[in-house]
Amino acid sequence: MTQVLLLGGTLDAHVLASALHAAAVPATYSYAGVTQTRRVSPLPTRVGGFGGVAGLMQYLREQRITQVIDATHPFAAQMSRNAISACAALDIPLLAMERPAWQARPGDQWRHVADMAAAAEALTPNWQRVFLAIGRKQLAAFAPQAARHHFVLRVIDQTDEPLPLPAARCELLIARGPFALADERTLLQRHAIDCIVSKNAGGADTYAKIEAARELGIPVLMVDRPQLPPRRRCETPQQAVEWLASQH
Repeated sequence: MTQVLLLGGTLDAHVLASALHAAAVPATYSYAGVTQTRRVSPLPTRVGGFGGVAGLMQYLREQRITQVIDATHPFAAQMSRNAISACAALDIPLLAMERPAWQARPGDQWRHVADMAAAAEALTPNWQRVFLAIGRKQLAAFAPQAARHHFVLRVIDQTDEPLPLPAARCELLIARGPFALADERTLLQRHAIDCIVSKNAGGADTYAKIEAARELGIPVLMVDRPQLPPRRRCETPQQAVEWLASQH
């Protein structure tokens, strides 16, 4: 009997969860629990980590999981590595639903960097006001630059957890995509942004800031995706549903 574990947290994962529910596919939707404001899933939901590869293997065995779909964020590399290892050890089919990375277009002023530490080091003195569109988890990488730059941060949740950047050197915006091009253009102009730091997340819901940067001639430090071991991949929820159907 089919029993799917959907590792989610992205908009595409939410769309896939709805598709699995509509098709009456037995499945559980798993969130990491990092984001407090979550989209409501129609599937039975679990929140939190598994406890590494060993914990994930135990869960897969106990729940009699027959297929795993990894639809986590492209930068949730540790969860993806754990899924690869656990599924390989238990011989459980694994599919990664991974949206294509953004590609630079004419007019884009991108500088590719490997990670957040490299992005922080790449900030130049003339980029006084920097838009960090990277979430909360890796803000500490920019703390050494706080004396030389002013940061505008955009995050999904308002929490009581203190930011690793001095309050006098940053502004906090609470918002969740998708974002419209006109709104992103206005945001960049209102805050006089000189540079954007962005993960290459792919997808449409947060791409408008990249389009706005192109229009306004604002440079982007583009953090490349982490490298992962080879795995079967698809790009859309429909392809994931078709893969599940092919397993029977």
